[in-house]
Amino acid sequence: MPINLQRKSLLGFIFNMQEAIQYLTEKETIFNLIIEKYGLPILPKRPQGFETLVLLILEQQVSIDSAKATFLKLKAKQPHFNPESLLTFSDEEFRNIGVSRQKTSYIKALSHSIINNHIDLESLATKSSEQVREELIKIKGIGHWTIDIYLMFSLQVPDILPLGDIAVVNTIKELLDIHDKQEMENYVSKWSPHKSVATYLLWHYYLSKRNRKVSY
Repeated sequence: MPINLQRKSLLGFIFNMQEAIQYLTEKETIFNLIIEKYGLPILPKRPQGFETLVLLILEQQVSIDSAKATFLKLKAKQPHFNPESLLTFSDEEFRNIGVSRQKTSYIKALSHSIINNHIDLESLATKSSEQVREELIKIKGIGHWTIDIYLMFSLQVPDILPLGDIAVVNTIKELLDIHDKQEMENYVSKWSPHKSVATYLLWHYYLSKRNRKVSY
């Protein structure tokens, strides 16, 4: 099956929330408990492309709300918001709106990769998750967490569970009493092919328990 057709068929899994929820609740009692207490999660969606990857870089190791505020300041300064325009922005200008030196270097590395045709972001939607990961991981500052979230939010891949995400890991520790990363990876394999919806349920629990709401 061609990759683009395969991707379309996979999309059916994540959009069929009822099917995913039924599957997961049959496999795992904690999902029943989450839904009974907090209801159903939302399914995040973000546009594909440069802006989302910049936002994900800003979100690394900080809250979504904090990163979004910085992102909006950056967009206000750079309304065209493309790789060329962000490369004209000085390190000091980045710093003045709250972007660290390290994340500035990551944003510039992504910009250079696009301008120099080392990566074609538009083509990622036609590729497998493994191919997307292989291409993005080559860019400085883009690690597995960033790739996982991009696959989930932008490419709507249905079977991703980011064990680099602290909220996911802490929720698994709390609800399943699993503390070893390899053991976690082995355990959550039974949630396939709906691990992305499982992730949204875990986030939903983590945020709801803390009376927090986020806009993805």
